[in-house]
Amino acid sequence: MTRYDPLTLLLWAWLAMVAWMAVLWLIERVQRNASLADVGWCYGLVLVVGWYGWVAQGEDERKVLVTGMAAMYGLRLGTYILLNRVLGQPEDARYQRLRREWNLEKLPVMFGYFQLQAAAVVLFSLPYLAVMQNPRPPFGLWELAGVVVWLIGVGGEALADWQLARFRAKPWNHDRVCREGLWYVSRHPNYFFEWVHWWAYVVMAIGSPGWLLTWIGPVVMGVALVKITGIPWAEAQALHTRGKDYRRYQDTTSTFIPWWPRSGPDKDIR
Repeated sequence: MTRYDPLTLLLWAWLAMVAWMAVLWLIERVQRNASLADVGWCYGLVLVVGWYGWVAQGEDERKVLVTGMAAMYGLRLGTYILLNRVLGQPEDARYQRLRREWNLEKLPVMFGYFQLQAAAVVLFSLPYLAVMQNPRPPFGLWELAGVVVWLIGVGGEALADWQLARFRAKPWNHDRVCREGLWYVSRHPNYFFEWVHWWAYVVMAIGSPGWLLTWIGPVVMGVALVKITGIPWAEAQALHTRGKDYRRYQDTTSTFIPWWPRSGPDKDIR
């Protein structure tokens, strides 16, 4: 079987994601739900990393491990978004707001947004590729430690998503702020554990030539979640829909890193 060099892999991955996101953009034109871009990002990452595992250079055992990690992470998150924000669901309020502020109604703007997601898939596939091409024998101490970090990150994010979905499934919670489980110690535990998950590849690649590439995950994702597309959008929407209740939540509960709530009139409300 032909083994491709990294640059060729990235080029073909990008071209494939351009086509993949173009198809999803056409579906979005009918469905009118931009959350399809998020589903496409998750599933696209699984496809790209799976292809790397098939044709990239590296130890087969390690490639199977990394491909499996990408599949479980991407399929879990993508399916959660698909079921809770796309199929039979109105468009996420954050995207409704973006339609107004970024003028996403214009065809070139929405197409460009989907293609930005295509580029992001390739960018975030680099940590996986770097781990796959580690020249050291597989399953060393650092690699196993990285798997533990991965389990904490993916497991914590799945738990936070499940707790929020369970809370929102109850009709009487429609206008209330979720303070259950992990949401009692962080306003955005799903984002926090998403960020933790990306540290797994940094740990797994310690000492390898491509180690610096793995930092793309926690650094870029961390900035995006905390400063750009994650927390700022979510907080603004929560304040708009839940008002004073969410302000009290902000006053007592850590924004990102889970920590015990500060004292306040709202502390014991869950």
